[in-house]
Amino acid sequence: MRLLVLVVLSVALMVVDARFTLFKPVRSQMSLVLMQSYWITDLPQRLWQGVASQFGSRTELVAENEKLKSENLLLQGRMQKLASLTEQNVRLRELLNSSALVNEKVEVAELIGMDPNPFTHRIIINKGERDGVVLGQPVLDARGLMGQVVELMPYTSRVLLLTDSTHSIPVQVNRNGLRAIASGTGNPERLELRHVADTADIKEGDLLVSSGLGQRFPAGYPVATVKEVIHDSGQPFAIVRAVPTAALNRSRYLLLVFSDTRTAEERANDAAQAQESLDAQGGGPIIPATVPRPAIVPAAVAAPAAPAAPTAATTPAKPAATAPAKPPAAQPAAAKPAAKPPVSAPATTRGRE
Repeated sequence: MRLLVLVVLSVALMVVDARFTLFKPVRSQMSLVLMQSYWITDLPQRLWQGVASQFGSRTELVAENEKLKSENLLLQGRMQKLASLTEQNVRLRELLNSSALVNEKVEVAELIGMDPNPFTHRIIINKGERDGVVLGQPVLDARGLMGQVVELMPYTSRVLLLTDSTHSIPVQVNRNGLRAIASGTGNPERLELRHVADTADIKEGDLLVSSGLGQRFPAGYPVATVKEVIHDSGQPFAIVRAVPTAALNRSRYLLLVFSDTRTAEERANDAAQAQESLDAQGGGPIIPATVPRPAIVPAAVAAPAAPAAPTAATTPAKPAATAPAKPPAAQPAAAKPAAKPPVSAPATTRGRE
C-alpha cells in the first residue's frame, strides 16, 4: 500500500512539473546540491588525467612542444592577416550603416553532465545565471555550433544540442548562399535539411553555416557538412543529410557566445551616431568634389555671351584673346551657336575701323 502511494505521488509530481512551473524554483535550488554530486562523479577522471599528465614521457612532451610552437607561428601569421581583414570589415560595415557585431564576446564553459534520456540530446555546463548566461544563448566548440541554452540554474545550465529531434536552425550553403532549415534527427551524427527543392544547387561536401535569420544564432559559424543528397524525380523536395561539424559527443570545453543584446531602437540610434561621425570626418570632402561638376556646364555655356560686351568697348584686342579661349570648352555642349558669334564679332569691328 505504501509503495502504491509513493508511485501515485511520484507520477503526480512529474505531471505537475511537466505542465506547470511550480517546481522550477525547487529544481533550481536542488541544482546546488546536485552540482556537488557532479563534481564527485567527475573526480576520478580528473585524478586520472592528472596522474597521466605527470607520468608523460619527456620525449612526447618535447615533440608536442615543438609541434605547438610551429602551429603557434602559423596561427600568428594568419592572425596578422585576419586583423587587417577585420579592420577592413569594420570600415565597410560603418560605410553601409550597419550595426552588426564583428567580434562577439565569448566565455569558456565546461561540460559536467549529460541527460540520461536517450531520446533527448541535452548536456549540462558549469555556467549559470550568476555567470551572465541567458536563455537561448548560443554554445559552440572549437569546430562549430553545438546548440543553445534552454534552462537556467544559478551555477549550471542545460544546453539543447543541434541534433535533438525538437531543434532546428536556419543555415545557408557557404558556397552559394542557398538558405535552408537544418533539423535534428535524434542521431548525434546527422542533421537533415527540410524542404530543399529538388533542383536546388547543393551537393555533397558543401559547408553549411548559420545564416543569422532566426535572431538566435550569430551568422557565419559552421554548422554541418553535407554528406548525402538524394534526388527523386517524383518528389518536389530532395533528401539532404549532413554531419555536424562540432564534436557533440567528444567536446568537453565549450564557448558561450554573448551576442548583441541591444534593442532595435538602440541599434538605430548607434548607427545614426556612427553615420554622423563618419560624415563629420570623411564625408565633407567627398560632397564638394561631386557638386561643382554640374556648375561648370552653365559657366561654359554662358561664356559666348562675354564677347558681346567688349564689342562696345574701344579695345578690340581683349575680345579676340578671350573669344578663342572659351568657345572650345563650350563646343561639346553647343557646337554651332558657340562658334559663330566669335567669328562675326571681330569681322565687323575690324571693318568699321
